[in-house]
Amino acid sequence: MRFPIASSTSLAPRQKERLLEQFGPVARATASDSRSQARNREVALERLRSRLADALHLDPPRRSTKPTRSAKQSRLDAKRRQSVRKQDRRRPSGED
Repeated sequence: MRFPIASSTSLAPRQKERLLEQFGPVARATASDSRSQARNREVALERLRSRLADALHLDPPRRSTKPTRSAKQSRLDAKRRQSVRKQDRRRPSGED
């Protein structure tokens, strides 16, 4: 199965650029899974569809976030509690 990317009228210019970078001027998919030629064509067409869809998929940009004031405070409180817990496990000093 062949799909001519460069001469396709169904793709937007940005989509064409993305596909041309990944596949070149023609995207191809083959199948020889079954003995039936019709079934192999269906399988090849489905593979071609999935390859094109995967190539055109864009992940949304990541937005950086910062922790809230209460999250910072609860983290510091947990650190203090852990510090006190560990200090209580130490041997008593000889000064007493």
